[in-house]
Amino acid sequence: MQGASRRQWLKNMLLLAGASPICTLAQATAPSYPQVRPRHLVFPRDFGAHPEYRTEWWYLTGWLGAGPSAMGFQVTFFRSRVLHPDANPSRFAPRQLMFAHAALALPNEGKLRHAEIAGRAGPAGASFDTADTALTLSGWTLRRTSDDHYHVYIPSDDFTLKLEAIPDQRPVLRGEGGYSRKGPTPELASYYYSRPQLKVSADVTLKNTSLTNKTAQQRFSLSGTAWFDHEWSSSLLMSGAIGWDWIGINLLDGSSLMAFRMRDKAGLTLFSEWDWRDAQGQVIEQHQNVKWQSVGRWRSPRSLVEYPESFVLNSGGKTFTLQPLMADQEVDARASTGGFYYEGAVAFMENDKVLGRGYLELTGYGAPLEL
Repeated sequence: MQGASRRQWLKNMLLLAGASPICTLAQATAPSYPQVRPRHLVFPRDFGAHPEYRTEWWYLTGWLGAGPSAMGFQVTFFRSRVLHPDANPSRFAPRQLMFAHAALALPNEGKLRHAEIAGRAGPAGASFDTADTALTLSGWTLRRTSDDHYHVYIPSDDFTLKLEAIPDQRPVLRGEGGYSRKGPTPELASYYYSRPQLKVSADVTLKNTSLTNKTAQQRFSLSGTAWFDHEWSSSLLMSGAIGWDWIGINLLDGSSLMAFRMRDKAGLTLFSEWDWRDAQGQVIEQHQNVKWQSVGRWRSPRSLVEYPESFVLNSGGKTFTLQPLMADQEVDARASTGGFYYEGAVAFMENDKVLGRGYLELTGYGAPLEL
């Protein structure tokens, strides 16, 4: 899941699409996106894009290395359908927009190295495939090969990330066979699957420019564990919700945990899900009775937004803690999807013992999120 302020989102959409504000806003109210309805996902087809739906993302996060040298990484590709008239015969008509974010969480630097790009799908070099995961945008790529390996290449100004991620189990279908509710009514839903416990090998290059404009490079070859999500939908947030909190955790025993909640302005939970699976993807715990309790506050020096410093989660009579790898893991996405959100590497703990590691996503803390 990813966030954006509505004003910045619409501004970026208009600039990229080359459309008039009046036309685009009027079209955005037209009921031309299909509704998500219960169905079982089918692979390999559902590894690919679903361009008829409003929004879609492919999301890969993980931990590389160990101990003090550990780092987190995030790579996300977005696809957004623009309600542009189909009658326009031009191959340059902006029917599909693409965005991508990438970030490295580096505790030694105490901040994220983040990059973002945006473009139109079509002849300008941005593309997706409906048959399988195959995404390209301005030289950035995310692809799944026939042997079920994921390959990522991110050549940004501040860093280069090249990695291979290998699953060891079938996709985990969220909700009812991949139909994942996001609220109390049927239309508030997405199609959603995960690939937890991916084995990752990565080459990371950090680029540091000196005062004399000379660039020194640090290179690392690292291994680790990753989490992959693919989700698509046409629905809005449920009434009263301003954002969500989400975690994807790879447990050290081979199991995995996905949990989220939709949150109102007062920070209360409106809708939630807790989905713990074993190493074969079978359900261990699956319910909606989890309590999220924020602990402390961290204030971003860029956006001035305050985020929870950490969380305590209560589920099934047990208490767990989310401990961030470092405080500053806010993503500045104003040049692409718009606004700020938090995407941070965290440890999942019980009684001060680390049970697993993964990522925490926080949206709607600076301004209400609208999709």
